[in-house]
Amino acid sequence: MLEGKVALVTGAGGGIGRDFALAMAAAGAGVVVNDLGTSVKGEGADASPAFEVVQTIKSKGGSAVANTDSVADWTSANKIVQCALDSFGRVDVVVNNAGILRDRFFFNMSIEEWRAVIDVHLNGSFYVARAAAPHFKSQESGCYVHMTSTSGLVGNLGQANYSAAKLGIVGLSKSIALDMAKYHVRSNCIAPFAWSRMIGSIPTETEEQKERVAKLKSLETAKIAPLAVFLASDQAKDVTGQIFAVRANEIFLMSQNRPLRSVHRAEGWTPETVAAHAIPALRAHFYPLDRSQDVFSWDPL
Repeated sequence: MLEGKVALVTGAGGGIGRDFALAMAAAGAGVVVNDLGTSVKGEGADASPAFEVVQTIKSKGGSAVANTDSVADWTSANKIVQCALDSFGRVDVVVNNAGILRDRFFFNMSIEEWRAVIDVHLNGSFYVARAAAPHFKSQESGCYVHMTSTSGLVGNLGQANYSAAKLGIVGLSKSIALDMAKYHVRSNCIAPFAWSRMIGSIPTETEEQKERVAKLKSLETAKIAPLAVFLASDQAKDVTGQIFAVRANEIFLMSQNRPLRSVHRAEGWTPETVAAHAIPALRAHFYPLDRSQDVFSWDPL
C-alpha cells in the first residue's frame, strides 16, 4: 500500500513507533527511523534503538535509515526532514509519535516538567510537521499522522502537561487539515491503547491501578500499526481531520467539539438569570469528571 512512498516516523526506536516503522517498511515505504534514544522522562541519548530498528527492516528486505535528531528543536527537526530528502529524495508521510512523560499532580508540577513535555509532544509535532510542509505543498500530496491520547481527549490524573500537549495536537492536526486541504495534504490523529515503556510508568500503588495496568499489558503495540499504514496510503485520500482511537481489535472514531444545547434570553443575561435559568437548563448535559478508564470501562476486545 505504500510502495514508492517515504515515511518519517519519530520516536521509532521502540514501542508503537517501532511497529509503525516496521509496518510501513513492510508495506513498501522507505522509512526514516527517528529516535533520540532518551529515557521515558527524556533524559540521556542512545543511537542504538534507531539503528536496531533499521537493521531489522533491512534484514526483512526493506529500506530504512536511522536519524537521532531531536524533535523538540526547530533546527534539529528540520534535519530530520532533510534526512528523508537526502536519503530517499522525497518525503510523503510524517508520523509524529515521539514523546516523553513527566507525570505529576498539577499542584506539584514544576515549570521544567511542564515545558519538557510540551516541547517534545506539541512543539515537536509542530516543528516536524512544519518542516515537511513546504515539500508536501510543492508536490501537492502528503500525509500527517499525529499521536494524541485519551488523557487529553477524556482526562487522566497527574498528567496536566501530557494531556494539554495531546489535546493541543488535536487542534494542530485539524488546522493542518484545513490549511493544506487544497494541496491534497491530509492530517489525522490516533489515540493508542497499548502497552509500552511510557505506559509502564503508570503508578501501581492501588488495586485499581494494578488491575488497569494488567489490562493494558495485554494490548499489543503492533495492533495500532494497520490503521497508521492505511492513513498513510492513497486509499485514505478522502480521510482527513479525523481522530481515531485503537484498542486491541477495536477502532473508534472519536467525537469532536460541537454545541450540545443552547439557551436564549431576548433581553440578555445577568449573573442572576444565568444562575436561575441558564445553568439549570444546561446542567443535565454537563460532562462528568471522567477519566479515560471511566469512559472505556469494558475489557478490550
